[in-house]
Amino acid sequence: MKEFWQVLKRYASPYKKYLAGAVFLNIFSAVFNIFSFTLIIPILQMLFGLDTTVYEFIPWDSSADFKEKILNNIYYYVTLMIDGYGPSLTLLLLGLFLGVMTALKTSCYFGSSAIMIPLRTGIVRDIRTQVYNKVISLPMGFFSQAKKGDIIARMSGDVGEIENSITSSLDMLIKNPILITFYFATLIFTSWELTLFTIAVVPIMAWGMSAIGKKLKRQSLEAAGKWSETLSQLDETLGGLRIIKAFIAEDKMKARFEKTSNEYRDAVNKVAIRQASAHPVSEFLGTMMIMLVLWFGGTLILKENSPIDAPSFIFYMVILYSVLNPLKEFAKAGYNIPRGLASMERVDKIMKAENNIKEIACPERLDAFEDKIEFNGVCFTYEDGKQVLTDINMTIPKGKTIALVGQSGSGKSTLVDLLPRYRDVSSGSIKIDGKDIRDCRIRDVRSLIGNVNQEAILFNDTIFNNIAFGVENATMEQVIAAAKVANAHDFIMEKEEGYDTNIGDRGAKLSGGQRQRISIARAILKNPAILILDEATSALDTESEKIVQEALDRLMNSRTTIAIAHRLSTIRNADMICVLHEGRIVERGKHEELIALNGYYKKLNDMQAL
Repeated sequence: MKEFWQVLKRYASPYKKYLAGAVFLNIFSAVFNIFSFTLIIPILQMLFGLDTTVYEFIPWDSSADFKEKILNNIYYYVTLMIDGYGPSLTLLLLGLFLGVMTALKTSCYFGSSAIMIPLRTGIVRDIRTQVYNKVISLPMGFFSQAKKGDIIARMSGDVGEIENSITSSLDMLIKNPILITFYFATLIFTSWELTLFTIAVVPIMAWGMSAIGKKLKRQSLEAAGKWSETLSQLDETLGGLRIIKAFIAEDKMKARFEKTSNEYRDAVNKVAIRQASAHPVSEFLGTMMIMLVLWFGGTLILKENSPIDAPSFIFYMVILYSVLNPLKEFAKAGYNIPRGLASMERVDKIMKAENNIKEIACPERLDAFEDKIEFNGVCFTYEDGKQVLTDINMTIPKGKTIALVGQSGSGKSTLVDLLPRYRDVSSGSIKIDGKDIRDCRIRDVRSLIGNVNQEAILFNDTIFNNIAFGVENATMEQVIAAAKVANAHDFIMEKEEGYDTNIGDRGAKLSGGQRQRISIARAILKNPAILILDEATSALDTESEKIVQEALDRLMNSRTTIAIAHRLSTIRNADMICVLHEGRIVERGKHEELIALNGYYKKLNDMQAL
């Protein structure tokens, strides 16, 4: 339960007023409930003529026992009513009063549940929003290790489980202690002997329920892990559907998914069976408790000087039975909460993931790019210890185009990821205008940089919103101007809805060349001082490449450009070409100079010429 209260402390603080309101209404609900049950005693006595005592009013300020005064004076007023209105009308009036008390009780009960709904939904919204914000803020390195499907499972399934298990239990954990406190106080007031006996029996019931909830958290963690695997499989299938069909691998993927689904089903079965056993066990233990109290109470009544009469004993049993329900709900919360805590543990792996891309306390401003970019002794090593870049030294003057070439895995993409601080150098430094980018505001550094990647990253939105993405208050005129420079305006206007056309998931309604031109238009509208081109034309056909290359040439004009290229023909005119091999710059110079060296670049060029 300690973990549960820590979760509440983290997320329930903004909703204290709802908690206070729920406590207030639950207290009134308990009081009205007890008062309604209290009327059972005089009603039973009237119906069966069990009480022939003549009652005299005891002044409230007398020294008589408080319990005796309360009971005596209630019976006194009932006898006055019987004398004045007759037994039948008195019974009707008592029944009506019982109805009023019940209406007040149920109103308070409904109010206490209704007031908790904004708290429950608010906590879940806050958790989901915080997880999303955390995912947005995490460095790119985190996502090279985490599965997309697993992150989605934690944001959907696990947060949903927190709502179903923890926040739904919150209502029970506020209401039930209040009801149990008031009911037990009433039981002690009615017969302390019977209550002592009852208290001796309750721990047996609590032990039985705790045994059920013991392994639930571990089993719930296992089930959540299997659900993440299932979603990851689905995500991989949707992303690789073209390859699956091309390689006729449908049966293989079906078998993989079926295996994962069966494992998830088995894990869920264990949790569900343990959960399902809770109700019958609590029902059995509750019945055994009632039976023992009936036996003990009956034994007391059968004695000559019984401390409790038959109507009071029936009232006692009614209250005791009312105690059972909140005790069962407590037990239900006891096996619901471990499931929610298991999900919270999984969500916290994202929430508590370390973001090693940190901004210093008082960062320098970097409002413009005026001079040069410097890579000084840059090294980069992954968390697993694999070194990707070693002693990179490079200077990029403003307005120049630098091309990075080399085999796959030579570190080209990692090198350009270091400039906008998607990752941080392991050693060495990167400077813009003499300022180490780690000493500058991350927002300032990234605002100077525009990206056009090999895979055009677009969003399920309109063409206008994709081009204007990240540029506040962009006008239609500005978007059209950017699209024209990117050779995109003509094909956009051929669409029925023009710039308001929705392009589908990841731009699925557009061709590869069209998607790339939209992403170039987006970079043009941002108007960055530094441009990073990551193999921007390598996935295109010859005709599309020509159109896109024209757009890129316009975009690169008068900008500082770092271009990664596999097709050497696209970077022949670069001011400097750096050849990377196994994380080191092995050659550098212009195209003709590198050909003359007759080294690694010449080898790449000859292979492409063939």
